[in-house]
Amino acid sequence: MKWDYDTKELIADGIVHAVGVMVGIVSIIALVILAAPVVGAWEFTSILVYGTGLLTVLTISALYNLWPVSPVKWLLRRFDHSAIYLLIAGTYTPFITQMKANVESSLLLVGVWLTSMVGIALKLKFPGRFDRLSILLYLLLSWSGVMAYESVFGTLPASTLWLLAIGGILYTIGVLFHLWEGLRFQNAIWHSFVLVAAACHYTAVLDCLVLARA
Repeated sequence: MKWDYDTKELIADGIVHAVGVMVGIVSIIALVILAAPVVGAWEFTSILVYGTGLLTVLTISALYNLWPVSPVKWLLRRFDHSAIYLLIAGTYTPFITQMKANVESSLLLVGVWLTSMVGIALKLKFPGRFDRLSILLYLLLSWSGVMAYESVFGTLPASTLWLLAIGGILYTIGVLFHLWEGLRFQNAIWHSFVLVAAACHYTAVLDCLVLARA
Protein backbone atom coordinates (compact mmCIF):
# COMPACT_ATOMS: atom_id res chain seq x y z
CA MET A 1 0.00 0.00 0.00
CA LYS A 2 1.37 3.40 -1.01
CA TRP A 3 0.67 5.88 1.77
CA ASP A 4 3.35 8.57 1.95
CA TYR A 5 1.40 11.63 3.07
CA ASP A 6 3.22 13.95 5.49
CA THR A 7 1.86 15.14 8.83
CA LYS A 8 0.30 18.35 7.51
CA GLU A 9 -1.45 16.45 4.74
CA LEU A 10 -2.84 13.92 7.23
CA ILE A 11 -4.05 16.71 9.53
CA ALA A 12 -5.78 18.50 6.63
CA ASP A 13 -7.44 15.27 5.51
CA GLY A 14 -8.44 14.51 9.10
CA ILE A 15 -10.14 17.90 9.42
CA VAL A 16 -12.05 17.32 6.19
CA HIS A 17 -13.23 13.91 7.38
CA ALA A 18 -14.17 15.15 10.86
CA VAL A 19 -16.27 17.94 9.36
CA GLY A 20 -17.85 15.48 6.94
CA VAL A 21 -18.88 12.97 9.59
CA MET A 22 -20.23 15.56 12.04
CA VAL A 23 -22.14 17.56 9.44
CA GLY A 24 -23.36 14.33 7.84
CA ILE A 25 -24.85 13.00 11.07
CA VAL A 26 -26.63 16.27 11.87
CA SER A 27 -27.87 16.65 8.29
CA ILE A 28 -29.33 13.15 8.00
CA ILE A 29 -31.07 13.46 11.37
CA ALA A 30 -32.55 16.77 10.22
CA LEU A 31 -33.64 15.24 6.90
CA VAL A 32 -35.39 12.34 8.63
CA ILE A 33 -37.19 14.66 11.06
CA LEU A 34 -38.31 17.04 8.29
CA ALA A 35 -39.37 14.28 5.91
CA ALA A 36 -41.32 12.10 8.36
CA PRO A 37 -44.51 14.22 8.40
CA VAL A 38 -44.67 14.90 4.64
CA VAL A 39 -43.63 11.73 2.79
CA GLY A 40 -45.11 8.27 2.39
CA ALA A 41 -43.72 5.04 3.81
CA TRP A 42 -41.86 4.06 0.60
CA GLU A 43 -40.33 7.52 0.22
CA PHE A 44 -39.32 7.57 3.89
CA THR A 45 -37.68 4.17 3.48
CA SER A 46 -35.75 5.49 0.48
CA ILE A 47 -34.51 8.40 2.59
CA LEU A 48 -33.30 5.97 5.25
CA VAL A 49 -31.49 3.98 2.56
CA TYR A 50 -29.87 7.16 1.25
CA GLY A 51 -28.92 8.36 4.73
CA THR A 52 -27.44 4.99 5.63
CA GLY A 53 -25.34 4.97 2.46
CA LEU A 54 -24.04 8.50 3.02
CA LEU A 55 -23.13 8.02 6.67
CA THR A 56 -21.53 4.65 5.92
CA VAL A 57 -19.27 6.21 3.28
CA LEU A 58 -18.31 9.17 5.49
CA THR A 59 -17.54 6.98 8.51
CA ILE A 60 -15.62 4.24 6.72
CA SER A 61 -13.67 6.79 4.66
CA ALA A 62 -12.62 8.57 7.86
CA LEU A 63 -11.55 5.31 9.49
CA TYR A 64 -9.63 4.10 6.44
CA ASN A 65 -7.83 7.34 5.63
CA LEU A 66 -6.85 8.16 9.22
CA TRP A 67 -5.94 4.64 10.36
CA PRO A 68 -2.19 3.92 10.61
CA VAL A 69 -0.68 1.75 7.88
CA SER A 70 -1.36 -1.83 8.98
CA PRO A 71 -3.31 -4.94 7.96
CA VAL A 72 -6.41 -3.29 9.47
CA LYS A 73 -5.99 -0.33 7.10
CA TRP A 74 -5.85 -2.75 4.17
CA LEU A 75 -9.12 -4.32 5.36
CA LEU A 76 -10.72 -0.90 5.78
CA ARG A 77 -9.67 -0.09 2.22
CA ARG A 78 -11.92 -2.88 0.95
CA PHE A 79 -14.92 -1.48 2.80
CA ASP A 80 -14.11 2.11 1.85
CA HIS A 81 -14.04 1.36 -1.87
CA SER A 82 -17.09 -0.89 -1.60
CA ALA A 83 -19.12 1.75 0.23
CA ILE A 84 -18.89 4.10 -2.77
CA TYR A 85 -21.21 1.75 -4.67
CA LEU A 86 -23.60 1.81 -1.72
CA LEU A 87 -23.65 5.61 -1.79
CA ILE A 88 -24.31 5.78 -5.53
CA ALA A 89 -27.22 3.33 -5.37
CA GLY A 90 -28.54 4.90 -2.19
CA THR A 91 -28.49 8.36 -3.74
CA TYR A 92 -30.47 7.20 -6.78
CA THR A 93 -33.17 5.57 -4.65
CA PRO A 94 -35.10 8.58 -3.26
CA PHE A 95 -35.28 10.21 -6.69
CA ILE A 96 -36.55 7.12 -8.45
CA THR A 97 -39.32 6.83 -5.84
CA GLN A 98 -40.61 10.13 -7.24
CA MET A 99 -41.07 8.68 -10.71
CA LYS A 100 -44.15 7.01 -12.06
CA ALA A 101 -44.02 3.26 -11.52
CA ASN A 102 -43.09 2.29 -15.06
CA VAL A 103 -40.76 -0.28 -16.55
CA GLU A 104 -37.91 2.15 -17.27
CA SER A 105 -37.70 3.58 -13.75
CA SER A 106 -37.95 0.09 -12.23
CA LEU A 107 -35.19 -1.20 -14.50
CA LEU A 108 -32.97 1.75 -13.60
CA LEU A 109 -33.41 1.15 -9.87
CA VAL A 110 -32.81 -2.60 -10.17
CA GLY A 111 -29.89 -2.07 -12.57
CA VAL A 112 -28.17 0.46 -10.31
CA TRP A 113 -28.48 -1.75 -7.25
CA LEU A 114 -27.45 -4.96 -9.04
CA THR A 115 -24.40 -3.25 -10.56
CA SER A 116 -23.51 -1.83 -7.15
CA MET A 117 -23.80 -5.25 -5.50
CA VAL A 118 -21.51 -6.75 -8.13
CA GLY A 119 -19.05 -3.88 -7.62
CA ILE A 120 -19.10 -4.38 -3.86
CA ALA A 121 -18.53 -8.13 -4.22
CA LEU A 122 -15.55 -7.56 -6.54
CA LYS A 123 -14.01 -4.98 -4.22
CA LEU A 124 -14.32 -7.29 -1.24
CA LYS A 125 -13.09 -10.34 -3.14
CA PHE A 126 -10.26 -8.72 -5.11
CA PRO A 127 -8.90 -5.80 -3.06
CA GLY A 128 -6.30 -3.66 -4.79
CA ARG A 129 -7.10 -5.02 -8.24
CA PHE A 130 -8.89 -3.25 -11.12
CA ASP A 131 -8.72 0.07 -9.23
CA ARG A 132 -8.65 2.26 -12.36
CA LEU A 133 -11.44 0.19 -13.90
CA SER A 134 -13.44 0.62 -10.70
CA ILE A 135 -13.14 4.42 -10.95
CA LEU A 136 -14.55 4.24 -14.47
CA LEU A 137 -17.40 2.04 -13.23
CA TYR A 138 -18.15 4.49 -10.41
CA LEU A 139 -18.47 7.31 -12.94
CA LEU A 140 -20.52 5.30 -15.44
CA LEU A 141 -22.88 4.15 -12.70
CA SER A 142 -23.20 7.68 -11.33
CA TRP A 143 -24.10 9.15 -14.71
CA SER A 144 -26.26 6.23 -15.89
CA GLY A 145 -29.44 8.13 -15.05
CA VAL A 146 -28.68 10.59 -17.85
CA MET A 147 -29.53 7.89 -20.38
CA ALA A 148 -33.07 7.77 -19.04
CA TYR A 149 -33.30 11.50 -18.33
CA GLU A 150 -36.44 12.36 -20.24
CA SER A 151 -38.69 9.61 -18.92
CA VAL A 152 -37.15 8.99 -15.50
CA PHE A 153 -35.77 12.31 -14.26
CA GLY A 154 -37.67 14.71 -16.47
CA THR A 155 -40.43 15.09 -13.88
CA LEU A 156 -38.13 16.24 -11.06
CA PRO A 157 -38.04 19.95 -10.16
CA ALA A 158 -35.52 21.99 -12.16
CA SER A 159 -33.73 23.01 -8.95
CA THR A 160 -33.29 19.34 -8.02
CA LEU A 161 -31.87 18.49 -11.43
CA TRP A 162 -29.39 21.37 -11.22
CA LEU A 163 -28.21 20.22 -7.80
CA LEU A 164 -27.81 16.66 -9.03
CA ALA A 165 -25.86 17.82 -12.08
CA ILE A 166 -23.57 20.12 -10.09
CA GLY A 167 -22.90 17.37 -7.57
CA GLY A 168 -22.10 14.89 -10.34
CA ILE A 169 -19.72 17.36 -12.00
CA LEU A 170 -17.95 18.04 -8.70
CA TYR A 171 -17.53 14.30 -8.06
CA THR A 172 -16.10 13.90 -11.56
CA ILE A 173 -13.67 16.81 -11.20
CA GLY A 174 -12.64 15.47 -7.81
CA VAL A 175 -11.59 12.20 -9.42
CA LEU A 176 -8.87 14.11 -11.28
CA PHE A 177 -7.34 15.13 -7.94
CA HIS A 178 -7.76 11.57 -6.64
CA LEU A 179 -5.62 10.37 -9.54
CA TRP A 180 -3.09 13.23 -9.21
CA GLU A 181 -0.98 11.42 -6.65
CA GLY A 182 2.02 13.74 -6.93
CA LEU A 183 0.04 16.80 -5.82
CA ARG A 184 0.53 17.84 -2.19
CA PHE A 185 -2.70 17.73 -0.17
CA GLN A 186 -4.18 15.70 -3.03
CA ASN A 187 -6.14 13.45 -0.69
CA ALA A 188 -7.64 16.34 1.30
CA ILE A 189 -8.59 18.16 -1.91
CA TRP A 190 -10.24 15.04 -3.33
CA HIS A 191 -12.24 14.46 -0.17
CA SER A 192 -13.25 18.14 -0.08
CA PHE A 193 -14.74 17.74 -3.55
CA VAL A 194 -16.56 14.64 -2.32
CA LEU A 195 -18.07 16.53 0.63
CA VAL A 196 -19.25 19.47 -1.47
CA ALA A 197 -20.69 17.12 -4.10
CA ALA A 198 -22.43 15.08 -1.39
CA ALA A 199 -23.85 18.32 0.04
CA CYS A 200 -25.32 19.16 -3.38
CA HIS A 201 -26.99 15.75 -3.62
CA TYR A 202 -28.22 16.01 -0.03
CA THR A 203 -29.79 19.38 -0.84
CA ALA A 204 -31.35 17.81 -3.94
CA VAL A 205 -33.01 15.12 -1.79
CA LEU A 206 -34.21 17.78 0.64
CA ASP A 207 -35.47 19.97 -2.19
CA CYS A 208 -37.32 17.19 -4.00
CA LEU A 209 -38.89 15.27 -1.11
CA VAL A 210 -39.37 17.97 1.53
CA LEU A 211 -39.12 21.57 0.35
CA ALA A 212 -41.21 20.99 -2.79
CA ARG A 213 -44.11 19.93 -0.51
CA ALA A 214 -43.83 22.74 2.00
